[in-house]
Amino acid sequence: MFYRIVILVAVIFLAPVTSATIDNPQVRAQIQAYVERLDTAQALQLRDTFVASQIVLPALYRQRQYEPVWQNVRSIHQLLEILDEIDADGLDANDYHVRELLDLQHELWHSDSDNAVLQAEYDLLLTDSLIRLGYHLLIGKVDPVELDSQWNMENTVGSLEMVLNLAAAIDVSDIDSLIDKLRPRSNIYTNLKKALARYQDIAADGGWPGIDRGATIRPGMSDPRVVDLRRRLQMTGDYTAADSPSMLYDRDLVDAVRLFQFRHGLDDDGLVGNKTIRIMNIPVQDKIEKLRVNLERARWVLHDLPQEFILADIAGFTVRYYRQGQEIWSARAQVGQPYRKTPIFRSRIRYLVMNPTWTVPRTILEEDILPKLHQNTDYLHKKRLQVLDFNGKPVDESMIDWALYPDKAFPYMLRQQPGPDNALGRIKFMFPNEHSVYLHDTPYRSLFHNNERAFSSGCIRIEKPYELAELLLRDQDRWSKGAILDTIDSLESHSVSLPEPVTVILFYWTAGVDSNGHILFRRDIYERDEAIAKGLSSRFRFRDKPILDDDMQSGKSSKRRIPPLLSHAAGIN
Repeated sequence: MFYRIVILVAVIFLAPVTSATIDNPQVRAQIQAYVERLDTAQALQLRDTFVASQIVLPALYRQRQYEPVWQNVRSIHQLLEILDEIDADGLDANDYHVRELLDLQHELWHSDSDNAVLQAEYDLLLTDSLIRLGYHLLIGKVDPVELDSQWNMENTVGSLEMVLNLAAAIDVSDIDSLIDKLRPRSNIYTNLKKALARYQDIAADGGWPGIDRGATIRPGMSDPRVVDLRRRLQMTGDYTAADSPSMLYDRDLVDAVRLFQFRHGLDDDGLVGNKTIRIMNIPVQDKIEKLRVNLERARWVLHDLPQEFILADIAGFTVRYYRQGQEIWSARAQVGQPYRKTPIFRSRIRYLVMNPTWTVPRTILEEDILPKLHQNTDYLHKKRLQVLDFNGKPVDESMIDWALYPDKAFPYMLRQQPGPDNALGRIKFMFPNEHSVYLHDTPYRSLFHNNERAFSSGCIRIEKPYELAELLLRDQDRWSKGAILDTIDSLESHSVSLPEPVTVILFYWTAGVDSNGHILFRRDIYERDEAIAKGLSSRFRFRDKPILDDDMQSGKSSKRRIPPLLSHAAGIN
């Protein structure tokens, strides 16, 4: 809210400044000169900033015969107020020329009303500001492809022709509605914004008190640190009872500590040890940064979601099923260990396999199983592994010199037969992907009781697979839960296609809000937050890959180019 007072004062003077640009041929001539300079030089510096839009902005002004776009005072007011509050989205108003715009306003107030250069610069920067903001809300500021070369959720924001309707939103003072429609229309995004606002308020109040480390505080104990502990938990809403100077660690406060521990992925035992204190002492600004990072992630993936999808949260160790925007099912999950990270991608579940076999992936074969077989060939029988050639024909394992491996390339494959001890459990959910990663059951069910569950070799193990199968198959006559269990008990492999493929998104969230409204924070197990936070703090630029549909079809790079704002988002049919 740094600019609020300046913006409110500025609005008083906007009308005379803006009206002076209407039907002013000198302003149009100056705008034309700037646009032509941008076309020829591929760069246009105004004040201490650059006009970033090299496609849309020139096209917009050419369409209007270089007439100023921002002749509606209310639209300017709306945009400036939005920039004043854009930190609520975790974005930085300085990316959108806010300082330069306010400086220009000040100069316009104190100059001749017909100063064409100032009026042209003001109009161009307002336009570039809106285009930049729309790009960030639709695409995100940080390019995920630069962080993950295997990213497969590329999107564009429409064709160049669509953006030429942008001026309609400006003409009719519909900037507020436009910006709202450019944000991800998902409860996930809305709830993250609310969480960010809460922690920004805490920061504005000075943050929370630190708690000294020391002996573990146990229920029923008295300890001077309890006073600070109570105040700390009140600030984040974990403790809602009346304030008290008591040093007794009573039941209400224990419940508050357990809620805090749950929200942060800790053992919710109510014991205030140094690990819990360390998490409590993390500065509020760090929490704000984590929420900003996850709002950015939301902008990458939450646009144009289907009515039905499954979202696997890797850092949160959960899988959730959504229909019509509502969560209908969730389960705990086990994900890839840090040295075998579960990848991020989007696909569609097409069928499931009951009583699956498991063909050992090459990485696991070479790094895990062959070294064990080198020492003890009984491991084959213990795990019910069969040796096959690459045509799927059985190989006599007694003829294999296991001492040669893993130092030498293994010329066969290993396959585990269906059964309770199969690495994929009793059911797997299949969706095409280059990583050979799936959702599946697991024989290692006790691991679901751990708070952090990074145990797999990349696949996602789910806690309640039969429930998910029943929901996906949607056929109580043929595939009730009982029928699913009967098929599994037969030990025969059986593939069943879904009535319709269901989108599945494997993603990585280190902050979120659960269905009870609890703000959750998770450890960054794959250490991915820092790169996004750094990108959010960097200078504005457009991504290198195509953004416009036109460029996607031609294969042309969109480096330093701007996406259009969708016509439907501007209220244009």
